[in-house]
Amino acid sequence: MGSLVRQQAAGAGAQVALLGVLALTVGLGAAGWAAGLAYTVGLWALLAGAARKAGARSLGPADHVTLTRAILIGGVTALVVDHLNGGVPLAVLVPLASLALALDAVDGQVARRTGTSSALGARFDMESDAFLILVLSVLAAETFGYWVLAIGLMRYAFVAASWTLPWLNGALPPSRARKVVAALQGVLLVAAGSGLLPHPAGLAVTMAALISLVWSFGRDVLWLHSAHRAHRAAARPAPRVPHATCVVRPRSTLRRRRHLATRNP
Repeated sequence: MGSLVRQQAAGAGAQVALLGVLALTVGLGAAGWAAGLAYTVGLWALLAGAARKAGARSLGPADHVTLTRAILIGGVTALVVDHLNGGVPLAVLVPLASLALALDAVDGQVARRTGTSSALGARFDMESDAFLILVLSVLAAETFGYWVLAIGLMRYAFVAASWTLPWLNGALPPSRARKVVAALQGVLLVAAGSGLLPHPAGLAVTMAALISLVWSFGRDVLWLHSAHRAHRAAARPAPRVPHATCVVRPRSTLRRRRHLATRNP
């Protein structure tokens, strides 16, 4: 794990350097620094735990792209927290968040071209996406209300529900619609939370993001439930077919019936 530790240390150093640049250029305050450093520690711990569970000794080429994106997300997190505490304006947040969103399309391509796709990389990419959406929903909620937090919390609610309903952990078929909806969340939330749109337009954009996400999650939940029911039906043992029974009657009974049958006209 030595190589992984060095890579994580380099990532942590880059994160602190980015926070320093933000402090020098836009005046990142104490709240932003605290959020950025807490994010750095959390990223280190979660990535180390996931790599240990996956048995990975180092990060692959695509994972380095995801790590770069995670560092940018740390900068976005620091800027959002500082802004909510009356600090820096949002001017620099839009390009930083946009770059993090753009890199989301790069790590997957790098993984496929280099043949380095892995469960660790997929999980790292997914968790980075989810946390960025959560941070951006917090930013948009300041303007449009706390209901916007449902966008950022939906994925975590799905994970929590899977602890009680294990069938939610089932594998889903590939879906282009799911990918499009996931990609749109960040774009729409950046547009809504940046303050660049008129309030009615920003509200409409945010509602569109929530509606599309509810549709996407709802469709996947219904598919997983149907797959679970089909699996249970296939695993259920077939009902037993009763065997035909042959009743043996005493000979005296048979004689009596024949005698009675002949007496009737």
